[in-house]
Amino acid sequence: MSGQFTLHKKERLKSRKALEQLFSSGKSFVIAPYRVIYQPAETGLLFTVGVSARNFKKAVDRNRIKRQTREAYRLQKLPLKEWLTAQGTGLHLFLTYTAREKKRFFIVTGCGSENYFETDQNTA
Repeated sequence: MSGQFTLHKKERLKSRKALEQLFSSGKSFVIAPYRVIYQPAETGLLFTVGVSARNFKKAVDRNRIKRQTREAYRLQKLPLKEWLTAQGTGLHLFLTYTAREKKRFFIVTGCGSENYFETDQNTA
């Protein structure tokens, strides 16, 4: 079970060709504060995240949101990965942060447990 909660470089969606195909023929849905764009793939689970510079002018704010999103994904990807393995398929995911204000980390993770709240009380 070592390494089950990691997010390796090979798990990131970076290929320009794959991203163009994802945006042109992928499907999407909204789960506030994210818009999820996805497309079935041959194998593997590839992921990336984006934050609009229109909504967040400062790069430090965009980077923080991306970092928190990657952390939330890293902690919660295991059930999805297991399901995809059982189905014998893969998935490409692109998460776009659509809210106009920063959210607390425990809201981003979708987990209201006390330990997440205690670790990030000072975030606005």
